[in-house]
Amino acid sequence: MISPKALLHILIHGRSDEPPTTGIRIALRWARIAVLIVTGLVTLQSVLLVAGAWRDDLAIQHNMGVAQAEVLSAGPRRSTIEFVTPERVTYRPELGVLYPSELATGMRIYVEYNKKDPNLVRVQHRNAGLAIIPAGSIAVLGWLVATAALIGLALLDRWLDRRGEAKRVSMQPAAKASDQQISHDVCS
Repeated sequence: MISPKALLHILIHGRSDEPPTTGIRIALRWARIAVLIVTGLVTLQSVLLVAGAWRDDLAIQHNMGVAQAEVLSAGPRRSTIEFVTPERVTYRPELGVLYPSELATGMRIYVEYNKKDPNLVRVQHRNAGLAIIPAGSIAVLGWLVATAALIGLALLDRWLDRRGEAKRVSMQPAAKASDQQISHDVCS
């Protein structure tokens, strides 16, 4: 089993232990680093998405109010609602309702909201667990794309190694022939 440190070394530096000397090798190294950074950021975004949803749920649960709401406009990512609190105050949350899937315009639904911040509202009985699958899918897709990109960069690295070996092999007979010619000229 390869250690994580060795794997990270291979991912960043390639198979060679020596530092890159040519422009294309330096570009390959930076491309590998860029792929890893972007993938790390996509993963971080996914984690923060779920963490943010849980934070919103906790804020609602700690000071929860329940009300009946009407869906004014519905979409897969954002739905606008209007609800009246027991204090007879009407709210239309600016950012819509959390977890709006399967809502339709005109529906009457129950919502749970934060009494201190009525703009923070979710559909009743829905929670941050619904954010795990989309966020996880984004992270997995990011890592699949990164894996394909890193494999492509590794194949390019291998091709450059083979091309370099072929150049060295083809230059050796020519070097030997010129050395023999020089030694022949010196001896004569």
